[in-house]
Amino acid sequence: MTTRGLVAVLLVLATLTGCARSADPVEHQSAKAAEHVRPHPGQAPRPAYRRWGLSSPLAPAPTPAPTSPPPARRPHLPPVVDHVPTRDKVVFLTYDDGAERDPRFVDMVRELRLPVTMFLTDSVAGPAYAHFARLRSVGANLQNHTLDHPALRGLPYAGQRAEICGQQDKLRSRFGLRPRLFRPPYGTYDTTTLRAAAGCGITAVVLWRVSMGPTDLRYTHGSPRLRPGDIIAVDPDETTGPSLRERTTTLLRRIQEQGLTVGRLEDYL
Repeated sequence: MTTRGLVAVLLVLATLTGCARSADPVEHQSAKAAEHVRPHPGQAPRPAYRRWGLSSPLAPAPTPAPTSPPPARRPHLPPVVDHVPTRDKVVFLTYDDGAERDPRFVDMVRELRLPVTMFLTDSVAGPAYAHFARLRSVGANLQNHTLDHPALRGLPYAGQRAEICGQQDKLRSRFGLRPRLFRPPYGTYDTTTLRAAAGCGITAVVLWRVSMGPTDLRYTHGSPRLRPGDIIAVDPDETTGPSLRERTTTLLRRIQEQGLTVGRLEDYL
C-alpha cells in the first residue's frame, strides 16, 4: 500500500471512531442517568418510607379494641365527632373535596399502606372518579361530602337531604358503596343537617380537631399537640403551596415525632 493510501485508510478509521463516540448524545445522557436510578446488581432498592421522605417506617396500627360509639346529641341522630376516644396511639388522615388528583399520591398511599379517608364532593371529584377508584383499590376509603359543597347550616331539610342523599346515590352508582360517614362542607351544620344525614343512612358526622396547612399543623381547640384519636383534615387545594404529597409527608413526620401512627377511621367509627 502506498503512503497516500495508508493515510486515506487512517483518516476513514478516525472518522468512524469519532462518529461512534459522538453518536446520539441524548441516548448517551439517558444511559448515564439510568445508571444513577437503577440499583447496582445485588444492591437492594430503597425502602418505601425513604422514597417518600420519611426517616423510619410507619408503625403498624393496632387492631382496634371494641369501643362504644360516641353519644348522639339527640336520639336517632348521628354523633358529631372531631376526635375518637381511644387509647390506641393512632390518628386519622382525612382529605376533602377531591380537587387534587396527583397520580403519585396513589403510589404513596399504596407503598406506605396509608389508611386515608377521602370525603368526596361530586361536583369537584365527579369528573375524575376513575382516580378515586384507583385510590380505593389501594386501600383508601371514600365517604360523603355532598353533591355541590354548599354551607348546609340554615338550609331547609329538603335541600340538605338532597345534597347528602344525592351524593350517597352517586357514590353507590359509581363505586357500589353507600358511605356511613359524612363531613359537612366548611364544618358547618345544624340539627336539620343531622336529621337529613340520618335519613340518608349516615352513622357519624365527622369534623376535625387538627388540620394540616401548607407547612404545619393547626388546632381547632384543646392542646396544640397531637393526641391519640385525633381526626386530621389535610387542607385541600393549596395550589400555590406544597403538593398534596409534600403536605402528607410533613404530616407523617409530625405524627412519628409524637410517637403516633395512622389508623383506619372506619375501624373506629
